[in-house]
Parts: sequence; structure tokens; C-alpha cells
Amino acid sequence: MVENARDTHAIICLLSSMKRTLLAPAMFGLCLALSAMVHAQESAGIEHIPDLIYTKHDGVALTMDVFKPAHSNGAGIIKIVSGGWKSNHKGISDGGWPKAGYTTFVVVHGSQPRFQVEEIVADLNRAVRFVRANAVKYGVNPQKLGVTGSSAGGHLSLMLATRGGAGDANAADPVDRESSAVQAVACFYPPTDYLNWYAEGDNAVGIGRLAAYAAAFGPKAATEEGRAQLGRDLSPIYWVKKEQPPIYIVHGDADPQVSITQAHKFYKRCQEAGATCEVFVRQGAGHGGWREMTEDTARMVEWFDLQLLGKQPAKPFTFGVSSGPSTPMKK
Repeated sequence: MVENARDTHAIICLLSSMKRTLLAPAMFGLCLALSAMVHAQESAGIEHIPDLIYTKHDGVALTMDVFKPAHSNGAGIIKIVSGGWKSNHKGISDGGWPKAGYTTFVVVHGSQPRFQVEEIVADLNRAVRFVRANAVKYGVNPQKLGVTGSSAGGHLSLMLATRGGAGDANAADPVDRESSAVQAVACFYPPTDYLNWYAEGDNAVGIGRLAAYAAAFGPKAATEEGRAQLGRDLSPIYWVKKEQPPIYIVHGDADPQVSITQAHKFYKRCQEAGATCEVFVRQGAGHGGWREMTEDTARMVEWFDLQLLGKQPAKPFTFGVSSGPSTPMKK
């Protein structure tokens, strides 16, 4: 079995050196590319373990990649690869979290329209249970897990924050006995309320502004009653509770896809429930694509440092709503 990039690199290079065929130039090029990748990871002291299967269903195996830092801080970050509830292995990267000492679990989920949002949420709960069941194996405290994502990945992060919980003590699979709760969240521009998308009563459960995503919500979204139920079940705002993990959200106030009202309303609901939440608004920013996103990610590292490790940042968090300018990236 090929365990990691180093093994793949070794096998390809061995084959390339053993047999000079018409494929040799292509193999040699792939060898060089993999060598560069492995060298970059080794230089950073990061061990990459790809394609761990965390669940199988409907003829599909769903996987995650693990990135282990040379000097772990004992906590883990679950990074969700998702855009429009579509996920693929091309989007896999460690996100820079291992450089901060975090063992990073990069999760790929089943994509819509084959899999509906309800199923995707269930798969993410399973992924967290898998991480917790194997945390010690990867040098992570199972009670120090953070989750992050952007857009749909942010939505799924908040679903874990608000609805993650105890496993089934009687489950035959020991993984399913584990909790899917996380201890901290930091995410970009997450949807929070599908029943009030841009304004009160603006239902977007596969209709209106999200009509293009009707298949993602499934057949339930074909009726008004079904949309009302799905809207509550799949909107984190209706599951906010005091006991949920602390949440940090970064959102652009010119986002044409996910309205900034989603962040403001979610923050207000957290305040009402006595839950910890902070929102940082990027002025003039859209749905991603601003230069300061690197700074925002660094701030998220400080959020996880505080919430998971008890490390105080040089600049205290406000636990309120604040804002800063943005600079668009050139396309």
C-alpha cells in the first residue's frame, strides 16, 4: 500500500529508472514534480498522509488527508473542502495550519447533486467522529479540535458547532460511538439562515436566489412545507445554544452570494443565547478574493490558539462585531 507522497515518489522514480519506454519522459516529469512536493513538505517538517477513508456508503469511499507538523501543539484543525457543497481532491491543501503547530485533517465530502446537503452534514459528523477516534494515533488531544471552512465549508463548520454532539453508545462501529462536537470554529462567509437569505422571509431553500441549488436540497425542497423544515434543520442559526463552541466569522460586506446579514443575524442570535461569537467585517469585500485574507487566517490561528490552547493573543479579541478595509485581488 502506498502510504504517502514519499512512497509514491519512490515508486514512480524506481519505475522510471528501471524501464526506458516512450512513457519515460512523462514519468520522469511526474517524478520531478513529486520530488518537489515531497521536498517542500519535508523542508517544512510536515508529514502528509493522504486518502484515509472515514466512511463508505452508496458505493463511494469518502476520504481525508492528514498533515502532521514536526512540532505539534497537541490540537487538531478539521479543514472542510467545500464550495457550493461540492468537494474534490484538487482542493486539498494544509491551509498553513501545520506551520502553527496544528495537525490538520483535510476532509473531502460527497458532492451535490448526487449527495444532498442533509447527507453531507451527516458525513461531516462522521468525519469528526473518525478524527476523534484516531486523534491519539496522530498526536492530537481529542478534546482540542477546531473546524474551519469557507462558504459552504463555513456553513458545514457552523452545523458542526451548533448540532455536533454525542455518538451512539450502542453503535456497532466504535467510530460512531464518538462525539462529533468540536471545541472551536473559525470560518469565512458562512450561510447561517436559509429561511431569511437576504431579508426577512426570503426563503432560499432551493428557490429564489438559490434556485440553482435545488438538487442540493433534494426532493423535500419541492414543497413549501418541505422547504420550511429543511430551512430550520440546515440553518445553524436555529440551533444556537449557550454551550456551543466559540465561533469566529470573517465576512465581506459586499458579498453578492452570501449576504453580510447572515453573519450579523447569527451574531445577534449568539448574543441572545449567551454563546461566544465574534464577527470581523471586511469593508467592500465580496465572496473571497481580498488580499487581507492571509491576515484574516493568521487571526484565525490566534483564535484557535486562544480557544484550544489558552494562549492569549497580543491583540485581544473583542467578542463583538468589528471591521477593517479590504483590497481586491487582481484577476
